[in-house]
Amino acid sequence: MSKVAEGNAIIGQSGGPTAVINQSLVGVVEGLKGFKPIKRILGMRHGVDGLIKGLPTIDLTEVPQAHLEKVAKTPSAALGSSRAKPTEADCVKIFEQIRKNDIRYFFYIGGNDSSDTCRIVHEMSQRAGYDLRCLHVPKTVDNDLMYNDHTPGYGSAARYVAMAFMADDRDNFSLPGIKINVIMGRNAGFLTAASALARHHEDCGPHLIYLPEVPFEIDRFVEEVKGVIGKLNRCQIAVSEGVKDKDGTEIGAKLIQGAQTDAHGNVQLSGSGALGDMLANLIKERIKSPSGKPPRVRADTLGYMQRCWPEPSPVDAAEARGVGCKAAQEAMSGTTDGSIAIIRKSNHPYRVEKHVVRLMDVAAKTRHMPAEFISGTHDVSHDFIDYCKPLVGELPQMERL
Repeated sequence: MSKVAEGNAIIGQSGGPTAVINQSLVGVVEGLKGFKPIKRILGMRHGVDGLIKGLPTIDLTEVPQAHLEKVAKTPSAALGSSRAKPTEADCVKIFEQIRKNDIRYFFYIGGNDSSDTCRIVHEMSQRAGYDLRCLHVPKTVDNDLMYNDHTPGYGSAARYVAMAFMADDRDNFSLPGIKINVIMGRNAGFLTAASALARHHEDCGPHLIYLPEVPFEIDRFVEEVKGVIGKLNRCQIAVSEGVKDKDGTEIGAKLIQGAQTDAHGNVQLSGSGALGDMLANLIKERIKSPSGKPPRVRADTLGYMQRCWPEPSPVDAAEARGVGCKAAQEAMSGTTDGSIAIIRKSNHPYRVEKHVVRLMDVAAKTRHMPAEFISGTHDVSHDFIDYCKPLVGELPQMERL
């Protein structure tokens, strides 16, 4: 802790947008209003990339509360986002803008790469002897931040995935065949696992769930699909975009020709249907109907709609606002740096607390699905269902004749 400084606050949004990232933005603004040492509350345009390029900031100080409430309920990043990873030369430009705008409070909303950017900015200010408080506000649909029970953005994306699979399962029942849905999540299977919430009856899909934490074997996959087809005459499959072979290599990354990578070295998987197409073609080649014809197979890559569908989980929206407020409160109390983490205290009733953890404990690190959430080679456990249910809100009931 240290004495609070007078100056301006600045807020940025980074990484993939979510349905509730603006709730966190508004939470920070609300938490800062009325705090006398803060003169103006500024918003970065497109994160630190905007600071590097010298883009004008937006003044959030006097934005009416009614307008902020509408922004909070709007999906995607209202300030614009960025995937920039600052270089040494970039840091000089960022620091120039921080000094120029008399910034003393720096808030960055994002995932693990964004927490690393926040760490870099904090260390830069320390080396310069400049009094700057740097708070990372968690956000990621991947749900892969260390020390967090779950992250804002995940509950809403998980809700979308569960509902998409519920509807898609009824389609698959109506016109039986094999349906593959590829889901976001890269190295963590939490979002793909949420598809299991779609099961309201014993024969409901997804019938097979493939996570990046379990090595993906082609021969085993084909046999598991055959087994479901033999039993139900149809098969709905959830596959993480980040499934890996036995050597730990992302299968999707190998398939995408001329794959783009971001500044953090991540191959951009979500913009390609290569993995789904490969698995669909594999099934057509390896599985035949009694007539010798390939089965009816379709593959969809759910893509960006997972993270920004405008019907968020109510729990997720409230918690996203809360972590923003918590970050502002910590900065006002004198906390110089850290990341806000959501810690679950109980499941029945559901209750969480928000704590500050060290940036170095979160920055550029990835949390994976724990073993107790995984069942065998192609499913999730009851422990995962109990974990995920409180986060998505009430789901519709699909009825049948």
